[in-house]
Amino acid sequence: MLAGSLSSVNSTSGNSNKKNNVMGKDDFLKLMLAQMRNQDPLNPMESAEFAVHLAQFTSVEQLMNLNESMKTSLDANYLLSQSINNTLAATLIGKEVKLDTAEFRYTGQEQQTLGYNLGNNAKSVTIKIYNESGTLVKTIENASGNTGDNKVVWDFTDNNGDKVPPGKYRFEVIATDYKNNLLSVTSFLLGKIDGVRFTDFGTKLLVNGVEYNLGDIKEIFNP
Repeated sequence: MLAGSLSSVNSTSGNSNKKNNVMGKDDFLKLMLAQMRNQDPLNPMESAEFAVHLAQFTSVEQLMNLNESMKTSLDANYLLSQSINNTLAATLIGKEVKLDTAEFRYTGQEQQTLGYNLGNNAKSVTIKIYNESGTLVKTIENASGNTGDNKVVWDFTDNNGDKVPPGKYRFEVIATDYKNNLLSVTSFLLGKIDGVRFTDFGTKLLVNGVEYNLGDIKEIFNP
């Protein structure tokens, strides 16, 4: 009879917790009570065994309470860190930033500053800009080939001198040395932080009117 009752309790408990498949303290208490109700009268549970079950229930309850306390603490820490990030982000308005990306969006702004870093002097530097479909729209030749950071300003015109349509764009830099060997190049964007926007997905920085994540920032400096 004990096995049948326990099976019934397990079935009920399993249905109520089917969503998370986790046994809570209430389920554990139901199992212990069912075992006590359906124990063999000729062989009742000994006091020592009952004490063990009580100790197990107490341990489960304490662990559940500890888990809830830790969750509350983590939530509080997350909210605190978000508040600090939001406060610090607001102080960045007006700063110049280097963004660790070669992709950007054209939304009607006048220009976009493209940056790149060379480990050695280059004989030839060519910048190619592609639209979202991967079509080459602009080629900038004879760009600066000095060692270190370099930049070039694009006015959002194509190779024919016409304004490109709004959308996503990316650029690549091809640099060769005096032996015509390809050089390693690191690309980035440069811009000014116009504002800060707080969203459900984190803090966003408005650089030249376009949203970027805080994680995209590579360097911050005064204009």
